[in-house]
Amino acid sequence: MRSVVSVCCLGFLLGLLAVVECDEDYIEDEDEMILSLILQDDTQPEAENRPSAQFYRCTKDAWRMPGQYLVVMRNGTHVNQVERTTRRLSAKAAKRGYLIEILQTYSGAFRGFLVKMSSDVLHMAVKLPHVEYIEEDSSIFAQSIPWNLQRVLQNKHEAGKYSPPNDGAKVGVYLLDTSVQLTHREVEDRVMVTDFNRVPEEDGVRVHRQASQCDSHGTHIAGVISGRDSGVARGASVNSVRVLNCQGKGTVSGALAGLEYIQSSLASQPVSPVILLLPFVGGFSRTLNTACRKIVESGAVLIAAAGNYNDDACLYSPASEPEVITVGAVNFADQPLNRGTTGTNVGRCVDVFAPGDDIISASSDCPTCFTTKSGTSQAAAHVAGVAAVLLNLRPNSSSAEVLQQLRYHSVKQVINPESLPVMHRLTTPNMVVALPDPTSTLTGEDLLCRSVWSERSASPVFSTAVSRCRSTEEMLSCSSFSDNGMRAGERVEERDGQKECVAVNVNGGPGVFAVARCCTGHRAQCQMLEGPERGAGAECPPEHHLTGCSFSSSSGEASDSDRTLHGSRRTCAAKKGMMSYAFCCHTSTLECRLKEHHLNTLSQQVEVSCEDSWTLTACEALSRDAVIHGAFAMGNTCVVRTSGVDKDAAAIATCCRNHPLHGTQDH
Repeated sequence: MRSVVSVCCLGFLLGLLAVVECDEDYIEDEDEMILSLILQDDTQPEAENRPSAQFYRCTKDAWRMPGQYLVVMRNGTHVNQVERTTRRLSAKAAKRGYLIEILQTYSGAFRGFLVKMSSDVLHMAVKLPHVEYIEEDSSIFAQSIPWNLQRVLQNKHEAGKYSPPNDGAKVGVYLLDTSVQLTHREVEDRVMVTDFNRVPEEDGVRVHRQASQCDSHGTHIAGVISGRDSGVARGASVNSVRVLNCQGKGTVSGALAGLEYIQSSLASQPVSPVILLLPFVGGFSRTLNTACRKIVESGAVLIAAAGNYNDDACLYSPASEPEVITVGAVNFADQPLNRGTTGTNVGRCVDVFAPGDDIISASSDCPTCFTTKSGTSQAAAHVAGVAAVLLNLRPNSSSAEVLQQLRYHSVKQVINPESLPVMHRLTTPNMVVALPDPTSTLTGEDLLCRSVWSERSASPVFSTAVSRCRSTEEMLSCSSFSDNGMRAGERVEERDGQKECVAVNVNGGPGVFAVARCCTGHRAQCQMLEGPERGAGAECPPEHHLTGCSFSSSSGEASDSDRTLHGSRRTCAAKKGMMSYAFCCHTSTLECRLKEHHLNTLSQQVEVSCEDSWTLTACEALSRDAVIHGAFAMGNTCVVRTSGVDKDAAAIATCCRNHPLHGTQDH
């Protein structure tokens, strides 16, 4: 009797199986369906000889998400049929030793479900009833440009599209950082890992570090430089030189070894143009600064992070090296990055600012992951990308010329001075880096100038402050500034073949600044001429252009009541008891002219700017009764600060430019 019951039960199950294969829509019991599938004979074809559904995947291989699939049902499929299809797929996969996970079901715009499973289960999934097609899941990306890329474009390009003038493909970048995840879609085939590795042991208990932890900083920075979607210069090649460990820590000696390795590599296999990105800081190191300076002298462009300590960048290396392009960070509102106890370093050693807050770039967590990071390292990476674009346009540009071009194309006077420490408001450059405007007519022969501030002198009488230009820049003027106007003017000295702008403090002065006007692209033979004696003017020789004047007193305060002899444009006027210095340049392509603006109001500042295509080479003050604190250049504007009851003062700008030999001079 028991055997008869068993046969009957087996017959019932086989009958149920037949029902499953013929019309699974009528099966209500999940256990019965799973049992029927288990009893199936895999050597026999399924009862319904249905065609396989189509399978699709993303046309962008880097955006694919293998192992995650959208199963789309045919039109007219009911919700309960979707549920039964998911159960059927689970049962079929389990029978063959695979586990799947239903992540989402859809019943709105379409019927279907999202499943996480091995690709080995696909051949079963495409045979399921009611399935129209299966599509591999893939990544999607916001098409509004990330704020940092929009910022460097400055809204002058096609809306919603990142379109730099070029992709920097001619430029090689050496990145001294942690390691880089080479398999990430952003940097794959764009980064080469060198065989250099000089990092200290990690602090604390030794544990095995995941690769993603060791690659975190370097991968993100590499993505900002040349990432497929997050990069500034997407054609630039990056060479990874590991000088930081998994904790992002290195040593000065390790960085020096990395620089030496790069020098040796460039000697054996020259790369030109080349950029070295140093997205790290340490305490002030004369040795590290010297090594950086030597590499710049060999023709490389070095770009460094200013540091994230809410401090003076001049206290850190390599940020403090004048030959290095040092980068501070700003946020979305173009204000200095500040995160509580951390924030961008500022001051005269910063050359330019760049986006550095919540920057989206490659994450080392997975080959398609992205993350946001903040800091001056990210800002420096932006500048490295922009510099690559500029060098791609003019590969023979020196480091000083690249810096001048970066500043020329930058957006100026957007940082609120009140957001800066008081002692750094004058000396910190108020400019955020940007790519060239598509309509820019700048060439490699344009005259470009910048102001280089010294540190403040000590307060004792006759203490001095010294400002110098880069080795490949020409000093075309020298001025001084004091917070209360107590100064003895400035003089020009020459040391080791290079001019120095020297400002002199006087009794009662809080200390003075020296401000050198440093220029490239002048194509001129320039010299500094001193007046024959105190009280005598300094005059440029015939066929020379006067680009600036300086005056110094050995016994008292500087006088701004005497007017420079503007008629000849070649003479710095004699001032009683003072030495005169004339900056004179000889070239057939240079032309200069003066602009003057008077102030007779309650304002304590008077300004005058050079027109477009003209460059400010010198800024002087003229006053009858007002106390002149100093005259200095801010961008292409001459600024004179005053105080006193009667503020009758004037700002006098010397504006120069190169012009083609066949052009007509503007008089």
